Amino acid sequence: MSSKVAVDAVDREILAVLLHDGRITYQELGRAVRLSANAVADRVRRLRRSGILRGYRADLDFAALGRPLVLVTEIRLRDGMSGEEFERGLRGFPQIFSAAHVTGEYDYQLRMACADTAEFEELIERLKREHGVRELRSRLVLRQIPLDPAGVLEIT
Repeated sequence: MSSKVAVDAVDREILAVLLHDGRITYQELGRAVRLSANAVADRVRRLRRSGILRGYRADLDFAALGRPLVLVTEIRLRDGMSGEEFERGLRGFPQIFSAAHVTGEYDYQLRMACADTAEFEELIERLKREHGVRELRSRLVLRQIPLDPAGVLEIT
């Protein structure tokens, strides 16, 4: 949906604040960017309508939720397997929290959180058996490195 929309310095400032605190009130956001709450609300609505601001997300600690095994898995589909069909099938795996269709040697990259290696093994066997996966390569995430996504707003 995101068509090219003019984004000025104030919009970028609003987006940077929202990246750090998506639950901030319009009043607080207005103070942070030196605008009224109504002016900020109008800008946020415009950014949402344009598709630039797609939503607000919670940052989860998977280990605290009993899913300490976080993995990055690259998937290669069997010949003849439809990407659309594979993507629809991903919704049946609550362990998979992120998926991307990628270029290169593999077709997809998945990020998943499992309780243990047995659950992970069951998940990959099911992907192979029922969802057209020919080959996969997985890596265990040792730790996340916090980076500030607001830096992308400074790129012109």
